[in-house]
Amino acid sequence: MIKIVGVTKSYGDLQVLKGIDLVIPDNKVVAIVGASGAGKSTLLHILGTLDMPDSGSVEYDDNIVTSLKGDKLSKFRNGNIGFVFQFHHLLPEFTAWENVAMPAWIAGRGRKEGERMARELLKHLGLEQRAEHKPSELSGGEQQRVAIARALINGPKVVLADEPSGNLDTETKRDLHDLFFKLRDELGQTFVIVTHDMELASSADICLRMKDGIIENNL
Repeated sequence: MIKIVGVTKSYGDLQVLKGIDLVIPDNKVVAIVGASGAGKSTLLHILGTLDMPDSGSVEYDDNIVTSLKGDKLSKFRNGNIGFVFQFHHLLPEFTAWENVAMPAWIAGRGRKEGERMARELLKHLGLEQRAEHKPSELSGGEQQRVAIARALINGPKVVLADEPSGNLDTETKRDLHDLFFKLRDELGQTFVIVTHDMELASSADICLRMKDGIIENNL
């Protein structure tokens, strides 16, 4: 369970988050919707410890991660949180499996162990035959699946996704959305997804609407 209590965030004179209270249960797909500027991505970054709130706390299973700093925070993030963004951010000079293995190597796993885990995940996501390909040789949907495999490799408590299907065509987008629910069911994975796609939002276990820095309601 992830718990957010009283989180506020401002940038200069602009208050972006105005007191967020939120509980995210395990094994759920949670969608966050709302107009641009509502605070969705800021909330996602604070959930992912990429940014810190001005006030309030973020707890993962009763561990207050907003009190962590430096190496302790980086270690927590790498082991507990996966990220998928609209732009996949794959490293172009490395193969698919090498991109997936990177977080495992950062976590201290050996090269062979990281490769084994990466190849197993790519197989699970239907990309076994693409493991040796570099990002430029993959379709947009394949690149996002590689990014999802990379997010999953350390067995994170949650995968945070910011408009993950924003650059995909309709059919590829639906395939990616189906994958989120498949991973929820098969791996017990929790996802928090910022999206403008109402088809995905309406299918989510929990859909939250943000407006002007607050969570307006559950849809």
